[in-house]
Amino acid sequence: MNHPETLSLNDADQLNNQTDVILQKVVDAWTELQTQQPLVHCITNSVAANYAANVLLAAGASPAMIDNPFEAESFASIAAALSINLGTPTTEQMQAMQISAQTVSTKNTPWVLDSVGYGTFLKWRSEMVDQLILLNPTVIRGNASEISTLAGNQVESKGVDSTVSSNEVYLQALPLLAHSECVAISGKSDFILSKELNAVIQVNGGSFLQPKVTATGCALGALIAAYCAVANPTIATISAHIHFAIAGKLAFEKAQIVGSFNVAFLDEIYTLSADKIWEYADIEVLGL
Repeated sequence: MNHPETLSLNDADQLNNQTDVILQKVVDAWTELQTQQPLVHCITNSVAANYAANVLLAAGASPAMIDNPFEAESFASIAAALSINLGTPTTEQMQAMQISAQTVSTKNTPWVLDSVGYGTFLKWRSEMVDQLILLNPTVIRGNASEISTLAGNQVESKGVDSTVSSNEVYLQALPLLAHSECVAISGKSDFILSKELNAVIQVNGGSFLQPKVTATGCALGALIAAYCAVANPTIATISAHIHFAIAGKLAFEKAQIVGSFNVAFLDEIYTLSADKIWEYADIEVLGL
C-alpha cells in the first residue's frame, strides 16, 4: 500500500489560514484511489451492502462483502482496508467483526468503525462497539447522536437516526481521539476531528436529499476505508467527505426528486475529478 507522507507541523500551521494544502492532498488521495483501486473488506448491514459496494466501485475501489467468521481472518489479512458497520448485526457478523478487527490490528491495516445505532436501547451491538473500540480503529464515524453517546454523553436518538446536529456535539467527541486517529460526524455539515492536526475540519456541501437515500451514511464509512488504504487517516477521512459533498451538491443540481437524485449521485461519485475538487470543495479548519 502507498501511504503519502503525513502532514508536517508547517502544513498544520498553514491550515489555519488556507485550505489549499489540504485540497492538494485530497486531489493526490483521489488520484491514488483511481490508480491503486484498493481491496476494501466490508462487513456492513443488509440494507447497505449493495449500495456501499456500488459506491466503492464508482469511486475507484474494489469492494468485497465478506461477513462470515469462517473467511474473515484470511480475507482481512489480504485487504488494503476494513470497514465495519453495525447496522443490522447477526451473530455470525459479530464474530466476523471481532476476527477481522483483531486481524487488521496486528497487521497495521487501516480500518473504520461505523457505530450505527449506538446507545442504551440497542445494548447488544453497543457492547460490541465498546469492545471493538479498544482495538483502536483508524477512524470512528457516525451521526451526531451516535458519536455523542459513544463519547459518554446521554443523547436520545430515533432508531438509527440522529436527533441532534453535528455542529452541536463535535467537541464532545474529543475523548474518542484516545482510541482513533480521526472521528467523523455526519450531518448537514460534516465535522472531522483530527488527532494529527489537533483541529476540526468542517466539510460543507451535499444535499438534503442524501439522508433520503438508504445507506448513504454507511457507504460513506466504506469510502473512508477505501481512502485510508491510499492516504493518511486525516486526508483519507477529509477526502471521502469531500467526495460525497461534491457528489451530493452536483447531483441535486441535476435532479431534485429522490429516485433521480440517487442515480445522479452515483454518477457524480464516478465522475469526480481534480478540477471538481478544486472548484467545489468547501471546507473550514476549526481549532480544538
